[in-house]
Amino acid sequence: MSTYYKNRTVAIATKHGKENVIFPLLHAELGIANYILPELDTDQFGTFSGEKEREGSPLETLRKKCDAAFAMTQCPLTVASEGSFGPHPSIYFVPANDEWMLLKDHVNQIEVVVRELSLNTNFNGAVFKSWDEVKAFAERCHFPAHGLIVRAGEKDYQSLQKGIQCEKTLKDAVVMCLDLYGQVYVETDMRAYMNPTRMEVIRMATEKLVRKAQSLCPSCQLPGFDVVALQEGLPCSLCHTPTHSILYLVKGCTHCGHFQYDYFPKQQQTAGPETCPRCNP
Repeated sequence: MSTYYKNRTVAIATKHGKENVIFPLLHAELGIANYILPELDTDQFGTFSGEKEREGSPLETLRKKCDAAFAMTQCPLTVASEGSFGPHPSIYFVPANDEWMLLKDHVNQIEVVVRELSLNTNFNGAVFKSWDEVKAFAERCHFPAHGLIVRAGEKDYQSLQKGIQCEKTLKDAVVMCLDLYGQVYVETDMRAYMNPTRMEVIRMATEKLVRKAQSLCPSCQLPGFDVVALQEGLPCSLCHTPTHSILYLVKGCTHCGHFQYDYFPKQQQTAGPETCPRCNP
């Protein structure tokens, strides 16, 4: 195991309980000894319920979170996660959790970034006209273990209530909206501490993060040496035509610029004819 992070302290940029899954892995796998929770209002960077739109990409937002945590604590090592929810980029009719994570060393300007795209999510929301409809929706969304958000309409933030995990509280909020507006908008609360399913995806992203942080550049010996590009073209075993299967990976270091080619990443030097554009057009 790399000793680069051993016995260091990390500032975790969260106010939603993510430290409960992030720190145990950083401690066990990287040897990080302690963590700090800065008094950082991460809602300033955007809210899932939409009152504050996120500005910039997930990676830009992660950098803002880590920089803010560093400014508040002067802890040279920071970590943050940023989730997005919506249609899967290739399976459009299925919702997905797109979770990004950044581990940043502010002294050496080393960033370790990973992304976990998961279909494991209860992300949902709709307009309802009755309590019975809402109750059925809540059951589908794993309520009360997973929190819900209630408001007047999808873009109407009147009577907004977040973090509901009690049926009586939910019913009271729904009935009030129905009486006032004739409808109610109910959605899943995607904040980590309100959503065990998302917390599991954050755990998976953290596992990916520590694996990448353990990968040292063979040139400068700093962490984060990983795949930066790939090349298709593995030849067909029957006719030798290049296929869409991966021929090699390019692994690189964002710190010193060193890179190397990793041929036949799946330990196969040819692809099956069923993947060949000539044998199986």
